[in-house]
Amino acid sequence: MNVKSLIENLLVPASTAPLYETYRIVSIVLIVLMGVAALAAIILVMLQPGNSQGIDALGGSSETFYGKNKGRSTEAKLKLATYICLGILGVFAVIFFVLQFEGIWT
Repeated sequence: MNVKSLIENLLVPASTAPLYETYRIVSIVLIVLMGVAALAAIILVMLQPGNSQGIDALGGSSETFYGKNKGRSTEAKLKLATYICLGILGVFAVIFFVLQFEGIWT
């Protein structure tokens, strides 16, 4: 064994170099996907109207066509999309956390 190969093996062991690159790539991809999901969730929350009825809530409840069909409205679709984005963000966060364990990559 010559000195050059010994130094190369000390600096970057051949058995861990490909796994480390894979770990870095997977980590970067998951971080980017979590960022996109978080940004989408923020935008969806900002698009939703407030839940308060304002001064109308003091006088009692009045049924309107919009109130009866609230489940099929754009507001309900935005709410569902927000839940989906937050669920995806949670799944990516758990996967990212699990992949941080050293035993997976060795």
